[in-house]
Amino acid sequence: MSQGDNAVAEPDFGMAEQDQDLLQSPEDSELDDAADIDDGAVAGDAAVAAAEAESDDDSRSVADLELEGEIAADYIEGLLDVADLDGDIDMDVEGDRAVVSVVGATLEELVGSRGEVLEALQELTRLAVHRQTGTRTRIMLDISGYRQRRRAELAEAGRDAAEEVKRTGEAKKLWAMNPFERKIVHDAVAAAGLRSESEGEEPDRRVVVLPAG
Repeated sequence: MSQGDNAVAEPDFGMAEQDQDLLQSPEDSELDDAADIDDGAVAGDAAVAAAEAESDDDSRSVADLELEGEIAADYIEGLLDVADLDGDIDMDVEGDRAVVSVVGATLEELVGSRGEVLEALQELTRLAVHRQTGTRTRIMLDISGYRQRRRAELAEAGRDAAEEVKRTGEAKKLWAMNPFERKIVHDAVAAAGLRSESEGEEPDRRVVVLPAG
């Protein structure tokens, strides 16, 4: 069986599919955040996660990151008011970035299909912060816990694919993913003791899990 025959479609992760023609996912996204290095291997996807950090030579203090979070929270609160949506906003600092999380019972429409609307809102929020601070920000926006669920689901998908490849001895091609998603899958496959690589061109680039040997 060829790799093409082994390609699988993305499973339904429980988010309602919606037509999001008006808001496209930006290339700088949680994801996280940079164009994929197209070398056809895991190193290309791994480099994506570090690319943005390498481009930011200045190290921000916790106070700076907290300020970014406050600005972002004010911006998101204004958007929720305009949209007449209710949500609780939490701010935190994780590593070298501020994180703003919005939790509400009716906010799935702000996530969208595969997170496209969330990524667009994150980009708008980053622009709002940049306008006030004058500094490029890596702030992360999460809505209704989507990002945490997505990480867990992708890691599980990587482990499941690795187990299938071990059982069948045949390579398995997964669905198209963005660079950040591929990095999560590569890490899960490596932790399972197998090797994976990326193939194809954006936006159809995907992970292929390879048998041992």
